[in-house]
Amino acid sequence: MAAVARLPERGLLRALRGSVLPRAGGSGSAGCRCPLGAKRYLLTDNTVKLKEFQHKKVAIASHLPGTKATYLRNVEEKLTHNKLILREELRILLHLCDSRDDMELAKKAIYRYHAENRNVTFGDYKFGPLFMRLCYELHLEESALELIKDQHLRGFFSDSTSFNILMDMLFIKGRYSSALEVLIEMKNQDVKFNKDTYVLAFAICYKLNSPESLKICTMLREEALIKGEVLSRRASCFAVALALNQNQVAKATSIFSQIMKPESVLCANLKILIHIKANMLKALVQILKDATEGNLSKFVKRPEFSEEVLAKAREKVKDVPALLARFDEIYEKLQISGQITTYTLDTLLCHTPGDRKSHMILLNKRTVSHRTCQPLNQSLWAE
Repeated sequence: MAAVARLPERGLLRALRGSVLPRAGGSGSAGCRCPLGAKRYLLTDNTVKLKEFQHKKVAIASHLPGTKATYLRNVEEKLTHNKLILREELRILLHLCDSRDDMELAKKAIYRYHAENRNVTFGDYKFGPLFMRLCYELHLEESALELIKDQHLRGFFSDSTSFNILMDMLFIKGRYSSALEVLIEMKNQDVKFNKDTYVLAFAICYKLNSPESLKICTMLREEALIKGEVLSRRASCFAVALALNQNQVAKATSIFSQIMKPESVLCANLKILIHIKANMLKALVQILKDATEGNLSKFVKRPEFSEEVLAKAREKVKDVPALLARFDEIYEKLQISGQITTYTLDTLLCHTPGDRKSHMILLNKRTVSHRTCQPLNQSLWAE
């Protein structure tokens, strides 16, 4: 891997701030908005935990001593008389909110609670993700954006999950410039980035699709490598796609070459696009030819290619009769073998993979041996 020059923290923040342009109206340029079908959640359910949050809301509401109205009225009275808001009271309040009016009361309670407990820690419990899940459920990204940027609440959103959920909310709504503002705020508050943050950051830069967003993506990526972070394949794919959109073929090629395990539909299509942009037409046709050949088992998934990407490839080879004839022949084979998908590259990029962790939880819950039908602690001795 090539050596990476250290990036000054101030320089990165300056680049981030300078890229948020008022004229963008918080949504990115019209040319980079994805079609409705491609506006996907970038975070998995295991991170957002919306269903889990909603189940808890139902459970808490059903075990409430009185009515919801009575509880909200009691909280309002405590705020009016400058009484302490306890941690458990705020937790229950956030689980009872169902409307904008409820949210206004919750916001007042959050400000009071944080003012009273700014320097107090309660183990690992954090209210930030809980509030963000509530905003996610009620589609109140404006409230979330307002509070996470408020200096009076500095420290309340001290975790990466809160920022990630908000960026995901804004990404879904196509508000890419606003999502970038959240990324800047995360950087300003020295909240540590995790693998989801880098996916979101690079996806936002990809959607903004400008020289400035490519610069930000490059700086964040280089900073991550300096810190020894291992970037996910998905994050790297967004960076490759952005570099290609900005006609930075060498940069795209370099990033792609560092992707570990590039055996995926998305990587296969990005590889074709790199060859198109680099005018490596013979190699391009050979890659497609290789994808149709080989004695693969029917259980081994063959590479798939986007119809959109193949159309770009055909457009590139159409002026070379010999290559065009070979391409059309290969295209027909790909079609017959079901290796062409109608998904665009944007859809493939924004598709959220399923959770693997949930499957592991189910496996870990097995307590009876399938072979002996005895409890596992007994059957292991027997085996």
